[in-house]
Amino acid sequence: MENILVLTHVDESGALSRASLEAVAAGVELTSALGATLAVGVVAANLSADITAQVAGLNARVLAATSPELAEPRFASDAAACEALCRAAAATIVFAPGSSRFTRVLPAVAHRLGGVTDTHITTLTNGAQVEATRWFYRQRVEAVITRTARPWFLLLDAGTRTPYEGSGATPVVEAVVFTMPALRTKVLGIKAPKQDEQTIRPDAKLLFVAGAGWTKKQADGQVHATDAEALILGFLRNADASLGSSKSLVDQSGENQSVLNFMTHLNQIGQTGATPRHAKGLSTCCHGEEPHVVGWRFVNERRAINLDANCGWARGKADVVYIADAFAVMARVNALLAEKK
Repeated sequence: MENILVLTHVDESGALSRASLEAVAAGVELTSALGATLAVGVVAANLSADITAQVAGLNARVLAATSPELAEPRFASDAAACEALCRAAAATIVFAPGSSRFTRVLPAVAHRLGGVTDTHITTLTNGAQVEATRWFYRQRVEAVITRTARPWFLLLDAGTRTPYEGSGATPVVEAVVFTMPALRTKVLGIKAPKQDEQTIRPDAKLLFVAGAGWTKKQADGQVHATDAEALILGFLRNADASLGSSKSLVDQSGENQSVLNFMTHLNQIGQTGATPRHAKGLSTCCHGEEPHVVGWRFVNERRAINLDANCGWARGKADVVYIADAFAVMARVNALLAEKK
């Protein structure tokens, strides 16, 4: 019989992250299919009532490794806590969110326990044996992985399933004692841009994709890059959206062309960029393959603004296409959003 452990951690608010709750949902689903035992391990500075409420109603052991040193991500402390939780649960299969915190730590934990690790898992099925699915080659090749080695660590991509919603009785939490190793680093604080200056928001419901058309000559024969910046940033703030970009737009800085000053290669999506997962997507001034085919293939509802009614990529890959000028459309949308606020 398999012993399934779901490792979770808290986010900035002190509650379990959304990705952690997605991993819990995956654990519940596979446990039911396998007839296995389930445990949930929590890594946190302290165990609050909010955390226990999030895993209420689980037919599972809830283990907690807590220490003030776990308030911030750190390899040494996180690895010690995760190893102790895995040993306490006698886990044969370990699910965890594919966050930066656990992606950095769990391969080392698997090595300590003589196990194996697979990352970027999107789906899990139970046939003759447990099968995990992931994508390779910029989301163009799908692979199904099975392993006999145990323990098997599976880092799950966020946005691939509905998070677990706790309801019912609050579980009894078992404290797991572990030895904190000597720490050579100290977290003094976090320096991050203000929320309204951030353009990459993985948890946003809407992905706004900008293409190179924003920096090309418009109907009056002039380039309006400054106006484009104001429109795009205004929409991101008003809609709390995340920003994606085509490769051609982020490459323009090296081609002595007009650029959007806030755009970097971190915003790039598509064949050579990220493949985000958002509930909705709006593509503007894009005419290439990246945003329409690869970059937002996992976005549920896709819309595009394009002056070309016959754009094959927009018509073939978007649910709705608006034949209009993106500058005029976004100016009107921003005005409507500002009225609501």
